[in-house]
Amino acid sequence: MRKIATDLVTGGSVEARRSINTINPPLHRASTVLFDCYSDMLAANQGKYEGIDYGTSGLGAQKAFEAAMVQIDGSYGCKAFQSGISAIAMVLLAYTKQGDHVLICDNVYGPTRHFCNGFLSKYGVTTDFLPSNAGADISKYIKDETCLIFMESPGSNTFEIQDVPAITKVCREKGIVSVIDNTWATPLYLNPFKLGVDVSIQSATKYITGHSDILLGTVSTTEEYWDIFRKSCGLFETFASQEDCYQALRGLRTLHVRLKHHEQAALDVARWLTTHKIVDKVIHPALESHPEHDLWKRDFTGSSGLFAFTLQDEYEEMDHSVFVDNLELFGLGYSWGGFKSLITGGRFRRDNSFAYEGKTIFRLNIGLEDVSDLKSDLEQGLAGLNV
Repeated sequence: MRKIATDLVTGGSVEARRSINTINPPLHRASTVLFDCYSDMLAANQGKYEGIDYGTSGLGAQKAFEAAMVQIDGSYGCKAFQSGISAIAMVLLAYTKQGDHVLICDNVYGPTRHFCNGFLSKYGVTTDFLPSNAGADISKYIKDETCLIFMESPGSNTFEIQDVPAITKVCREKGIVSVIDNTWATPLYLNPFKLGVDVSIQSATKYITGHSDILLGTVSTTEEYWDIFRKSCGLFETFASQEDCYQALRGLRTLHVRLKHHEQAALDVARWLTTHKIVDKVIHPALESHPEHDLWKRDFTGSSGLFAFTLQDEYEEMDHSVFVDNLELFGLGYSWGGFKSLITGGRFRRDNSFAYEGKTIFRLNIGLEDVSDLKSDLEQGLAGLNV
C-alpha cells in the first residue's frame, strides 16, 4: 500500500484523460513532457525525436493552431510566437548574419523599422528602406550582400501596395529571401505563397484572434526556408501561450464571417467619407482612387476593415482634439482587427518621399458596430472641426 504523500503526486488516471474526445484541443500546462520509453529519450538527446520532448517545443493547442495556419496559408510549416513583433524579430534573426544587408519597404509597421535600426545594426546587419510602392525597379536597390527583402502590402498606416510578384521574381533570380507582413489581408484575402513569397508573417493579435485580448504572432514558410527557421526557433526556445493559441484557434473558426463584415462596413464608411466636405483623401486599397488599386484588384480577393483618411485643411496637431476626443464609438488606441472600432492619428516620416508627407493621417479600424451609428459618430466628431 502506497503512502498518501505518493498518492498526492501520482493520483489521477492518465487513461481517463486520454479517453475524452472533444472538438477543441485540450489545454496542456506543462514544462516536462514524459517519454513513452527510453529509446525516445535517446532519440531526443540526438535531435532525432519527432514528438514533443519539452514544453518549449509547443504543446497541444499551439500545435493545433500552427497546423490550422499551415492549412489556411498553404505553407509548409508555421510557428506561433507571443506577439507579432516577436515573429518579425525571429524572421530577421533567422535569415541574416553579420555583414548582410536587408531591404525593408518604407511603410512597414513601426517596430519592424525600430528592430532593424536599433538591434540588427548592432550585429553588423545594415538596412535600407525602399519606396512603399516598390516593384520590379527593386533591382536598383539590391547590393551584393542583400539577403532579405521585407514587404508589407498594404502598409498598415499609409496603405501603399507593393508589386509582390515582381519583387519575388527578382528575389528568386538573386537567391534573396522574400518576406511579407500579411496582417492586413490575412490568408483569406491574400495568399503570398501563390505570389512567390518565401515567408509570411501574421500579427494574429489582429483579425485572427479578433477580440483585442490576445497578443500572438505567426510565421509560415515554404519548404525551402522552413528548416533554417525551425532550427533558429529551437535555439531561442520560442513558444506561445497555450491559452492564447487556444483562443486564436477559436478565432479562426469565425474569421471568414467577421472579416466579411469588417470589409463591407469599412467600404461603406470609406465611400461615405469621400463625400464629406472637409475630408481630402480616403486611403483605402479597394477604392478606385487608391494609387495602387489595380495591384489590389489583381492580387487580393478582398479588403479588411482598416483604412485611413486626411482632411482638406491641415490643423495644428492638438487642434484635432475637438474631432477625436468627441468620438463616442471609436476608441482611441493602437492595434486593430478587433470587434470595437478604433481611431489613431498622426504624421508619418519616411526615408523616401510619399503622397501624404506632412499630412495628419487618421486611421480607422472599423469594428462590428452598426455602420450607420459609426457614420453618425464620425459626422458629429468632424463637425467640431468645421466651426
